[in-house]
Amino acid sequence: MYFSTKEIKVGLIYNTGIRIAKFGLKCLAPVNKKIRLGVKGRTETYTILKNNISKNDKTLWFHCASLGEYEQGLPVFQGLRKHYKTHKIVLTFFSPSGYQVRKNSPIANVVVYLPLDTKKNASRFLNIVNPELTIFVKYDIWPNFLNELKSRGLRALLISAAFRDNQSFFKFYGKTLRDALFTFEHIFTQNESSKVLLESINYNTVTVSGDTRFDRVSNQLKTNNQLHFIEDFKNNKLCVVAGSSWPEDESLFVNFINSKVPENIKFIIAPHNIKSQQIKNLKEKLNTKTVLFSEKEEKNLADATVFVIDTIGLLSKIYSYADIAYVGGAMGNTGLHNTLEPAVFGIPIIIGPNHTKFPEAKSMIDNNGMFSISNQKEFNFILNELIENNRKRLYSGKKNSEFIIKNKGAVIQILDYLRI
Repeated sequence: MYFSTKEIKVGLIYNTGIRIAKFGLKCLAPVNKKIRLGVKGRTETYTILKNNISKNDKTLWFHCASLGEYEQGLPVFQGLRKHYKTHKIVLTFFSPSGYQVRKNSPIANVVVYLPLDTKKNASRFLNIVNPELTIFVKYDIWPNFLNELKSRGLRALLISAAFRDNQSFFKFYGKTLRDALFTFEHIFTQNESSKVLLESINYNTVTVSGDTRFDRVSNQLKTNNQLHFIEDFKNNKLCVVAGSSWPEDESLFVNFINSKVPENIKFIIAPHNIKSQQIKNLKEKLNTKTVLFSEKEEKNLADATVFVIDTIGLLSKIYSYADIAYVGGAMGNTGLHNTLEPAVFGIPIIIGPNHTKFPEAKSMIDNNGMFSISNQKEFNFILNELIENNRKRLYSGKKNSEFIIKNKGAVIQILDYLRI
């Protein structure tokens, strides 16, 4: 295969950047817990793989950057799991926030950190795994791994892809990443604009299937969402749930709750960060009766006005008890959290102003099911309106559930392509 001088230079720059990143991560590991977990975890990857996979095993490889991509890909993974019953599934994460939560995922036989994207790592990893099919989710693109897959004639798909014109793939300096897209046999995008961007670089084996998260959250309706302690707390009163909140989100609720709030309103706050000091600070700022999940056995939940969920893994079920939801992340710059989880239960949603990277948020705002606020005054106004106006609250919630139903079906298209 012939490579131009320019292509070789671009590749050298990328690979040099990976080596610099590796050095930088090792330097930062002692002072950053999250980075330390990733660095340590990657040193164990090959040992875990060798202990769990033999040369005679048939395998599938699913890769997710973090927890959000895992949740996005899960319904596809589940469909493949049912079909490939005798295959071993290798699930990889890059971020500790994904690995730490889903390292015991029942969907996979082996869960590991993906090694850094060097040619040596790619070859070593694939020598062990040798996947019959590889699924990457969204846009976590690793050129050396993908090029090695292609050179071995191994199939790879990218699902739930979402692209923006300001990404490196579509810039003059993004050739290495752009070329990596062409290693995929097929790309399934969330929207038409992503397809147009791919076609602008002459990638044409693309299908607009939609976002698999719609299928994922729809499955939540089929599960048992009952939580008796939430029923005890709610006590048949109107309930506002703040999900995946950050301090800037929580300050809105603290100020609102500490003002004169009707007695028939209950509030559940599920912080994104459940560090004990942050939970302590939040509770101390509230001047109404507040109970923590960790102390629920010792308290009369029905008497409390605020319930702070200082644990993880319950939010999807808690949303089923909400009459109004607030989803955190968009008041600051951390990124809007999953708004589809509450939307599936047919409730109105409030978010902050920084949501431009989340097309589903724009769609729900345009559809009158979601409301974006920028400050305390706007928050107070819309929350009071949704509390007091029963008709508007129910109408907005219905628009959200209709939006979810309308956008289901991505998983069927992907599995149909794979002839499953």
